[in-house]
Order: sequence, then C-alpha cells, then structure tokens
Amino acid sequence: MIEVVQAYDRKHVAEITSDNAASLEKKVSTAFKLFKDRRSWLKPHERLDVLHKLATLLQERREISARLIAQEGGKPLTDALVETDRAIDGVRCAADLMRTSGGREIPMELTAASTNRRAWTLIEPIGVVAAISAFNHPLNLVVHQIAPAIATGCPIIIKPATATPLNCIEFVKLVHLAGLPEAWVQTFLPEERGLSEAFATDGRIAFLSFIGSAAVGWSLRSKLAPGTRCALEHGGVAPVIIDQSADIEKLIEPLAKGGYYHAGQVCVSVQRIYAHRSVIQEFCELFQKRVERLVVGDPLSAQTEVGPLIKPAEADRVESWIAEAVSSGAQRFGGDRLSPTTVKPCILVDPPKSAKASTHEVFGPLTCIYGFDDLDEAIAEANSLPVSFQSSIFTQSLATALEAAERLDASAVMINDHTAFRTDWMPFAGRRESGYGVGGIPYTMHEMSAEKMVVFRS
Repeated sequence: MIEVVQAYDRKHVAEITSDNAASLEKKVSTAFKLFKDRRSWLKPHERLDVLHKLATLLQERREISARLIAQEGGKPLTDALVETDRAIDGVRCAADLMRTSGGREIPMELTAASTNRRAWTLIEPIGVVAAISAFNHPLNLVVHQIAPAIATGCPIIIKPATATPLNCIEFVKLVHLAGLPEAWVQTFLPEERGLSEAFATDGRIAFLSFIGSAAVGWSLRSKLAPGTRCALEHGGVAPVIIDQSADIEKLIEPLAKGGYYHAGQVCVSVQRIYAHRSVIQEFCELFQKRVERLVVGDPLSAQTEVGPLIKPAEADRVESWIAEAVSSGAQRFGGDRLSPTTVKPCILVDPPKSAKASTHEVFGPLTCIYGFDDLDEAIAEANSLPVSFQSSIFTQSLATALEAAERLDASAVMINDHTAFRTDWMPFAGRRESGYGVGGIPYTMHEMSAEKMVVFRS
C-alpha cells in the first residue's frame, strides 16, 4: 500500500493499493496486445471526441483538482488553480492539433528512375508509451504525457510520483469517463523502485516519457531496449542576468515569482542571479524587501504565496546547502526552518562558486546573487555548468538583449522575464545534462508518432 499525505502538515490523505510485478506484466501485455491489433485502433474522430469531453469534465472539477494539488503537492491554492487551467488548455491543445497533424507528399519523378510514381506519408502511433511523471505539477505534467498519447493513438501506462499520485488517478478516471476504453490509459503505482526500471526498459515499450531527476533519467536511457525512443526532462540551475540598463523596480516582482513559485520546486526556477555591480546594491535591497513579504504557510489558504517542500528530507537538504554557503562566506537573508517541510524564502549573496547552491539545482525556495563587471563575465558564468535549460536577461538595451540571446547556452532565453515562464504549446527542453528530446504538447505528439511512406506506381 502507498500512503499519501499532505505535503504541508503530513496529515493522512489516502491509501492506495500498489502494483507488483504481476500487475505490471498484465498492464504492459494488455497495452502491447491492443497496439498490435490494428483493427482495434481508435479512429481520429473517436479520440477527438474523448479529448473534447475530457476538457469539459476537467473544467467541471477545476476547484476539486486545484485543492488536491495543494494537498498532495503543497502548491499554493492560487497557483494550483492556474495549474488546473493549464491542464484544461493542454487537453484542448492536443485536440486542436489533431486537425492539423498529417502526412506529406514526397516528390517523385525528379529522376528517370522515379517516374510514374506518387509518394506520401501516413502518421501512425509509435506504440506503447511508458510515462514516468514528477511531483511538482501533479496534474499538468500527466496531461502533457496522456493527452498527446490519446491524440496520437498510443496506449499509455503512466507512473505518477509516489508522493503525488492522486491527481493522476483522478485524471485517468476522467479519461475513461470521457469514453476512452480503460486499456488505452492505465496507471502504474509500484512501491519498489526496481519495478519502475523494469517498466521503463521493457522491450514492448516504444517510447519512454520521463520527467524527473537527471541521475534516474540518464540511467534509464542507458538501459532502454533497442529501438525504444525517449524524452527526458530534468532540471537546471537557471541563470538570470541583470544588465546595468535594467529597470530594477520592474524586475523585482517577476524574479520573486520565478524564484519562489511553488517554493522553488520548478525545473526552470530562478536560482543564479548575476547583477551588474552598478545596480547590485539597489537590486539586493528591493529584492530582499519583496522576498521578506512573501506569505509562507498552508497551501490551502488563498493568501499563501510559498508553501512547503514535498518532504522533510528535502527541507533538510535545502537547509544544509544554505548552511554550507554561509559557512563559506555567503551573506544570508531568510532561510529559517518554519516546520518539518517549510523553509522561509532565502537569498544568498555571493556564495562561493563551488558551493552546492551555486552548482546544483536546489529545488527549494533559494536564490543566489552574484555581481559582475561586464556582460562577457556574466555570460561565461551563466554558461559554466553542465546543465542548460532556460535563462533570462533584464535589459533596456536591444543590442545587449540580442547579444545575450545569441550567446547564452540555453534552450530558451527570456528577455525581461523570469526563467520559469512557459506555455504548454511551446518547445520545452533541457540541453546537455538537463534533458533529451523536446517537451510541449505539439512536440510530444510528434515524438509519439511514426511516419510511414507509401509509394504508388502507376
């Protein structure tokens, strides 16, 4: 059995029956048999109808879903409502894309050998999808995995994070209520970590969608069966550059949001802030005042801006990273332990570049501030780590903005916005150690599809 507790106060929420090796085999064999029988594939209009009904059902339980997000994941209710709205839009996005997704004509008769032929491609589902999701967006992340699978016609088995399985379970129930036969979307809830690896590396899996830690993701990729495609979404240590021309007052609010949204438990959360020395004092003073005003507490309260970390062990880790940086000379603001899972938002000024807070993804309510003298120095520091995801620069200089956009090693560069900005239809991908493949509803649909060419000789 798996016990689910509230992230904030560790109170019991639910107990769920876990899956063993026998149930895993049954689920994978069911999905594989379904895919191999092409006569059982659902027509596009049937899948489209399911997605439309699913969006409506999800809209009807918007507040219920948001409250569940706040309970099991600890995300403040106001942000949980935003996550639910994004999930609804994600389902609709997958449905909309079905109207424009299709094959293409391949030119023929360009050589004498290709005369009297016509060629075109068909788009087919790639096969059985194994999806492993993360805790920090327990509804929207599973939508990013399940909705594309429905749209493309892939059977999918999804393993939510053990700490936050309830939104996934409820969402899958809605999928079935919307008319999709149960075998097309199944949940997998193992207690044993070894079963997760067996699930991902099964030879009948055609595509692995993994959202989680780099250590686990890269390990699984190295063990995939031959022919299995994958997409890995890990995290980063997101850098922000504040140019000397930046309007300091206007960037305080977006950086406070980008750094402390969901207590920093976001893979592109603002973590490293490089401020030009001519503006660093003003920035630090204003930023500190704003961070101190952040309301920390029960995520079910409408006033809360920063909730808990997912587990006490994570709060212990963040606390230890803060202590390490301070012992090495960093100046600290905030960071007090308020409860077993809650840490007050923290700012570290000039932590050592070798400190964990400077080099590893903190996944907690912590930002680090460093000074720089010229843009070359800031860009070099921003690009100095083996992780690479989203980054940003604040500036009023068009030339500086364009130069940074070209030179920052990132999959996306935000100009005058924080690093955690995302829409669900844009490409979302980590480079280098931060991931593999491209996320986002349209891109995941592409990853879950296979193109078949038909050549007709007349």
